[in-house]
Amino acid sequence: VQVVESGGGLVQAGESLTLSCTASEITVADNAVRWYRQAPGKQREWVAFIDVIPETKYGDAVKGRFTISRDGAKNTVYLQMNDLKPEDTAVYYCRVDSVYWGQGTQVTVSS
Repeated sequence: VQVVESGGGLVQAGESLTLSCTASEITVADNAVRWYRQAPGKQREWVAFIDVIPETKYGDAVKGRFTISRDGAKNTVYLQMNDLKPEDTAVYYCRVDSVYWGQGTQVTVSS
C-alpha cells in the first residue's frame, strides 16, 4: 500500500490550496481517511476525517475553512483549505485505514 500527498506550496494569508491524498492497493472509499499536520517544534495535530458513509469531521482550528472530500474514481481524498493563516503552516500528512501514512506535503502560509 502506498499513500502519496501532493498539492502543498507557498501561499499568502487568505489564499487557498487543495491537497490530494492518493492511495494505491487500497480503496479510500472503503476506509476512513484522516489528514494531520505537524508544525516545526509541535506535535502532530489531527485536522480532518472522512469515513465510508461519508461522514466528515474537523479539528476546531480549521472548522469552517477546510473541507475534506473524496473522488472514488480517482481513489483520492482532498483537503480544500480556504482562508489560510500563517498558523496553518505545517507538513500535512494523510493516513488511510488508521495504518498507512504518506510522506507529507509542505504548506507554508506567509503573512
